[in-house]
Amino acid sequence: MQRELQVRDCSGCLILPGLIQAHVHLCQTLFRGLADDLPLEEWLARRIWPLEAAHTEESLYWSAMLGAAELVLGGTTAILDMETLHHTGAAFAALERIGIRATSGKCLMDAHPEGAALELAESTDTALAEAESLAGRWHGAAGGRLRYCFAPRFAPACSGPLLRAASDLAERCDAQLHTHAAETIVERETVLRTTGTSEIAYLESVGIAGPRAVLAHCVWTDAHEVTRLAAQRTNVVHCPSSNLKLGSGVARIPEMLDAGCRVALGADGAPCNNRLDVFSEMRLAALIQKPRLGADALPAGRVLELATLGGAHALGLADELGAIAVGKRADLVVLDLGAPHLAPNGGDPVSHVVYAAQPSDVRDVFVDGRAVVLGRELLTAPLEEIAREAGRCAVELRRRAGIG
Repeated sequence: MQRELQVRDCSGCLILPGLIQAHVHLCQTLFRGLADDLPLEEWLARRIWPLEAAHTEESLYWSAMLGAAELVLGGTTAILDMETLHHTGAAFAALERIGIRATSGKCLMDAHPEGAALELAESTDTALAEAESLAGRWHGAAGGRLRYCFAPRFAPACSGPLLRAASDLAERCDAQLHTHAAETIVERETVLRTTGTSEIAYLESVGIAGPRAVLAHCVWTDAHEVTRLAAQRTNVVHCPSSNLKLGSGVARIPEMLDAGCRVALGADGAPCNNRLDVFSEMRLAALIQKPRLGADALPAGRVLELATLGGAHALGLADELGAIAVGKRADLVVLDLGAPHLAPNGGDPVSHVVYAAQPSDVRDVFVDGRAVVLGRELLTAPLEEIAREAGRCAVELRRRAGIG
């Protein structure tokens, strides 16, 4: 059955390909404001792992609803998402309802890093069996809008057999692999000490490499590893706000791009960024390179490419997303140029998008040609209900986790 043709007046607006974030944690949206001013290792042990362990199916559903609503209202049409160990089906139900394009997966952890809650480690077989079952249910669901990815958390939390099996499953299911890599110097040194090799080389040895692989952060990679990542055609996801707020460092993105690496952008999670704003990530990605490499480092056009085609590569959907072109999916964002911070018109529109635009400028959002946001209003679920239920669940979650 064909949809009724509708005409939308976009005078005074800019139409963009849907913006893509290739590293988010929707399970963490309810943790916003609970884990500030901590380095990654303390952030995980003192806040994130206890809170993730305290999730119920209901709280995870509303966490994902709140995060997905924020994303689409802010112009993000597609995401690569890593959930926690339990209740991943609830996150998919939320993603299905909101209408965003999403590739998501259950977090895999069969080791027990220091500080991790006991509930956040499973046997290798249990973790893999549930992941395979979820892939069978959700990979290609909602007319292909929802896809599954295999998501080992990071090398220190996973055994070698788990990582190898996740790689094999991704190949068998034609799915992406999504993990963290080289986020902090502590992580880098831990992997070197326990495996005897660098993290990027170790991940390649267990099959986490190539176009299916998506490595979030990669802050602590040397020139040799950058060359290796480029040769592998592995996807790197730059999360500038998260890396700065956790004190992790500044990823050498211009060097990666010069070497031929595939790079995308992501906000990471609400407790290490506090907002899921793709415009903030684009602006910051451009700005933080300039003091060390010069004002012409990472220009606006290149940054916009990271948030469109770069993200499409990370999702394994470069043939379908990342540009407005014949044969591509109709994932579109209509940006209202009427606000004072986007005036005067007549300048470089790409500059406006990367350096000046804000989520509040997003007027309409379409995913696969379907209107999800019109006139800044979310069409798929009442925002009042999302805010109310998310707030209620957040209070109960903090109580269960013992975090005030």
